[in-house]
Amino acid sequence: MAEAADHLKMPECMRLLAPEVVGSLRRLEWLSRLRKQGTLTGRHTSPDKGVSVEFAEHREYTLGDDLRNLDWRVMAKSDRNVIKQYIEETNLRATIVLDVSGSMNFKGEESDLSKFEYGQYLAAALSYLFIKQGDASGLVTFDDTLRTSMRAENRPSQVRRICQELHDTEPGKETGVGKVLHEVAERIPKRGLVVLISDLFDDPAEIVEALHHFDYRQHELVVFHLLAEEELSFPFRNFQRFRDLEGVEEMLKIDPQAVRAAYLEKLKEFIASIESVCGNLRADYVPVTTKTPVSEALVRYLGRRKK
Repeated sequence: MAEAADHLKMPECMRLLAPEVVGSLRRLEWLSRLRKQGTLTGRHTSPDKGVSVEFAEHREYTLGDDLRNLDWRVMAKSDRNVIKQYIEETNLRATIVLDVSGSMNFKGEESDLSKFEYGQYLAAALSYLFIKQGDASGLVTFDDTLRTSMRAENRPSQVRRICQELHDTEPGKETGVGKVLHEVAERIPKRGLVVLISDLFDDPAEIVEALHHFDYRQHELVVFHLLAEEELSFPFRNFQRFRDLEGVEEMLKIDPQAVRAAYLEKLKEFIASIESVCGNLRADYVPVTTKTPVSEALVRYLGRRKK
């Protein structure tokens, strides 16, 4: 009863962190795969040389170097005075990039959440996970332009700031995934982790080009491809009225049986193209539907990532 009362007293924005999600995340951690640049000593490999347990390379001794780092074995076999260099560990700088365009406002009958609402919960959970383990987390939201850009920080108060921003955000205009992601890639100052949460409803060629931009900037990329169950199965049978969530107000009356096969084939090709480019870039492609609880989706993905 006390826990329930505390939950009722918490700020509205913090309800994006459901107790069951927080409970599951306490047992999880996110380990980076690529070398990162950060500001703290942490658990992730950095491109910078420091003093650690993982040997990197030798370099010539110069006056002022710590004599404890001299490699006596190499020196005994040659006339060279060399210093051991090690890979330094650093904190992770994660930027969560959330699509808040009109198409994300779709809510099917298979879930209690729209794609936008699911994205809010997922972004809040990820920010909590990063901050919990001492890493830095930031937030970017976009539709056809950049809506929000919060610099990655590792202060505990950052979780609340991100949750407040997510809570205050409303789904917006048309999608501009490809165009906006180029801007996001340029804005992140150091190579780090970029987590994209989107339905990716945009020109596939532009999205592929934008994902390559993150690779060029040496960011590690994780793509949560978020769709509603109905978008994957297209279960509609009778004549339906469909409305474009990104601008066109008029309703279109369509016979689902007539377009179902073509729609599913196009969707299959679209998903395959995104999955393929992620594979080529060594980025994680994580398909998620709004039917899967957020905690379950994260436990499943982080379990695979750890292996």
